[in-house]
Amino acid sequence: QVQLVESGGGLVQVGASLRLSCAASRGTFSGYVMGWFRQAPGKEREFVTTISWSGESTYYADSVKGRFTISRDNAKNTVYLQMNNLKPEDTAVYYCAASPIVRLTTTPRDYTYWGQGTQVTVSS
Repeated sequence: QVQLVESGGGLVQVGASLRLSCAASRGTFSGYVMGWFRQAPGKEREFVTTISWSGESTYYADSVKGRFTISRDNAKNTVYLQMNNLKPEDTAVYYCAASPIVRLTTTPRDYTYWGQGTQVTVSS
C-alpha cells in the first residue's frame, strides 16, 4: 500500500509561482503513473496533469497547459507540480494520486491511492 503526502500549498498573489510536492511516506511509486487533481469549493474534482513511470510522458489539462509542469524523482519517491503564473481560478485543494494502470489516465477512478490534499489559494 502506498501512502501519499502533499506539501507546498499556500496563499499567493496572482502571477506568483508555487511548487507542490507529493512524497510516499509509506510504500513506493515504483510502476505507478502519478497524477495531480484539484477540487475547488462546490465543484467536482478535476484532472490537472499526469506523468508516466519513466517521466518521459506527460499530459495536461488545457486550463494549466503552458503554466504547470509535472515531474518526478523516482529515487526519492516524490512527484512535483511546478505552478507558474497562478490565477484566481487555480484556487483549490490539490491532490496527488497513484495509478497502477500503465497508460496515462485523466480519470479519478483509475487512481488507487490518494493524498490528503494541500490548499492553494490565489488572491487577486
